[in-house]
Amino acid sequence: MRISALFLRVIVFAAAGALAFVSAQSLVQQVEERSVEAVQETLVDQGYTWANVLGDGLQVILEGDAPTEALRFRAMSAAGTMVDASRVIDNLTVLDSEQIAPPEFSIEILRNDAGVSLIGLIPASTDREALAARITDIADGGTVTDLLEVGNYPAPQNWRVALNYALRALETLNKSKISVNAERVIVDAIADSIEERRRLETALARNTPEGVRLAIDIRAPRPVISPFTTRFIVDEDGARFDACAVDTPEALDAIMEAASAAGFQNRAPCVFALGAPSRQWGEAVALSIDTLRRVGGGTVTISDTDVTLVAREGADQGGFDNAVGRLENDLPDAFALRAELPVAQEADGDETPSFTATLSPEGMVQLRGRIPDDVTNTVVENFAQAKFGQDNITMGTRLTEGLPSNWSVRVLAGVEALSALSNGVVSVEPTSFSVRGNTGNPDASAEVARLLIQKLGQAADFDIDITYVEELDPIASLPTPEECIGRINAVKDANKILFDPGSAQLTAATQPVVDAIAEILRECGDLPIRVSGYTDSQGREEMNQQLSQARADAVLTALRARRVPVGTFESVGFGEQDPIASNDTEEGREANRRIEFSLITEVEDGEETSETETDTEAESD
Repeated sequence: MRISALFLRVIVFAAAGALAFVSAQSLVQQVEERSVEAVQETLVDQGYTWANVLGDGLQVILEGDAPTEALRFRAMSAAGTMVDASRVIDNLTVLDSEQIAPPEFSIEILRNDAGVSLIGLIPASTDREALAARITDIADGGTVTDLLEVGNYPAPQNWRVALNYALRALETLNKSKISVNAERVIVDAIADSIEERRRLETALARNTPEGVRLAIDIRAPRPVISPFTTRFIVDEDGARFDACAVDTPEALDAIMEAASAAGFQNRAPCVFALGAPSRQWGEAVALSIDTLRRVGGGTVTISDTDVTLVAREGADQGGFDNAVGRLENDLPDAFALRAELPVAQEADGDETPSFTATLSPEGMVQLRGRIPDDVTNTVVENFAQAKFGQDNITMGTRLTEGLPSNWSVRVLAGVEALSALSNGVVSVEPTSFSVRGNTGNPDASAEVARLLIQKLGQAADFDIDITYVEELDPIASLPTPEECIGRINAVKDANKILFDPGSAQLTAATQPVVDAIAEILRECGDLPIRVSGYTDSQGREEMNQQLSQARADAVLTALRARRVPVGTFESVGFGEQDPIASNDTEEGREANRRIEFSLITEVEDGEETSETETDTEAESD
């Protein structure tokens, strides 16, 4: 039986279709295998070994646990470079942030006249709105540039403590860069003067939170010293500087090397300053000190370009001439040398005239000794009154003829030198001059030396023995935060802060109390202090809270009016919270109506708290 032509055609087309299907399946499988292989190799090469690649026809499926969202995105992008991105199916998951190590949270803060800028990474738990509000207050109208990123990881221990300390430091530093993380705070700032730098360094160092390392570098403009002076002495008491000014680190190294060879063993007292008369200042001073060593001691004074060397009495004349000759030839061209070898003088038996000025720790001054005439006596008295106060001067001088011609200048220089001390004695004789005492100024010795060189001349024989006493230093002796609160507590024990009934108006009787507290706070410097207001439980709770807030604000305003630096203070009203006595009795209610002063501190869980509290009672109706 013959097969029809139509049936044959159907068989041919079916066979062709089956062959095409098998070929297509084989081609797809080859494309799938090659795509999977290419993508997997690319991911492994780029370090994404946590990603697995599966094939599903022409689609490439990525599976696995990505350590971060950023790495997930990068793996997808890498796969898209090998096959069409539309063929890549994302089945990747991102690990829980709690299961992986968090990044380092840190902020770089820059403050200048234009405003404040912040850049860095902070934990998501940081109160972003509160941080922005605080930075805005610190900027005080300046521009705030916030480039902070947020990481959804737990905040590390001490993060909030360190951040709050950095912000408190930022409030006091107008030109600064502050780097902060959970372990350390680095402060790099510029101060307007040496005194301000010392004050800021002291205030910052004494408020360092526990568990946070602190690095402070505050620079101040170099002082201008004129005349630019260094004075070095070698005598029976050893080697020492009365004054030392340097212009470069290289000059300091050269001077200290020469001083060490001459027997000086203490810390370098030199001040970096402007006003050096020559770039070769360090070389000239080092040569002069070395010459003093070779002649056996004495005094050398370098004031601008004038070098005055006075050897010890009785030094060998030949050795003196040889050393001075070498120095004269070695000194840089700009410098001029004057050298002197004193000759022992025989006593003539006459009484040596003298003048003595004494300053007691209480500020009382007694002037005794010889004065040439009435005019000079009046000038000395008026000068002393201008320096120490009119009521603090006791005159015990007497008029004497035949005094040296420069006696008046020496006496006035003595009174001025005494004003650099907290207590001490200045003794003036025709050929000697001594200044001895205590001071709270670490630079007093150098300042007195420069004064005497200016007034008496470089060759003058004077002896300075001034001791720096930290307790007398108004900056270094600042009370600790706890001591400040304790002193306020002492005022509270004897007095009360009172308000008019039902109002936030301080009574007239309270003004002296606030004056006393303000005086304490001015001495304490910049401290983070909370002024808290409390009421008793009478009346509505909401009204009590508002009244306590208003009273705390009133105290803060009163302190600000008394020029207390309150930039680091805050006022909070707590209403009838935290009673310290029973509200069932009038005595208890009176005790609960109070104002408290406390230090703002931090605890480990990041919650702000107050410690070292002291309360001052407040009257309410």
